[in-house]
Amino acid sequence: MSSETYGYEGFKDLADIIEKYADNAENFIDVLELGAKEFVNDLLKLPKPMSKIRKAGYTHLVRSFSYRKKKDEIEVGWGKYYGPMVEHGTKNMDANPHVYPLWDINKEKYYKTMLTRLGLKTW
Repeated sequence: MSSETYGYEGFKDLADIIEKYADNAENFIDVLELGAKEFVNDLLKLPKPMSKIRKAGYTHLVRSFSYRKKKDEIEVGWGKYYGPMVEHGTKNMDANPHVYPLWDINKEKYYKTMLTRLGLKTW
């Protein structure tokens, strides 16, 4: 086997590929933010059941979905304190899940978006 076939050129190509992925991975929080943004957009499209609350300044729970960027993580959730209670239920109320089912249905779409941003092939 000659060094021309398995020599420096192959390692240089591999190094270039790894460097490309490393550059993209340095901004992993931006990649997570891209996935979170797409997830929140889908959450905001959920049907909004009629609310009994009619006072001024009231925002429906579904319209309060957002994400928050922290130092090295992204959190997706509700803008209302009672969002987790609606999602998981309480001892006085049955669960009415909407975040987890939507994630389970569309998670492959969000993964593909993030992997594409990283420059990785998606099959």
